[in-house]
Amino acid sequence: MGCCCRCLEILCAILLPPLGVCLRHGCCTMEFWISVLLTILGYLPGVLYAVYVIVSVDPDRDRRRRVDPDEYIYVA
Repeated sequence: MGCCCRCLEILCAILLPPLGVCLRHGCCTMEFWISVLLTILGYLPGVLYAVYVIVSVDPDRDRRRRVDPDEYIYVA
């Protein structure tokens, strides 16, 4: 993604933290629900967490970690 998209996500995260996380990671992810919880507990923790998640957490990390069920894993 480009820098402009990331800047817009950060702006959304400052205005409404769960929205910024939702745009980056989706609505049914653990990051989104943590952001919702922190925003309910306090606006500033929600903003800090949302900006952290947008800047540092890769949304495709789980897809790369999964193993294809048809793929064999050889153990020596």
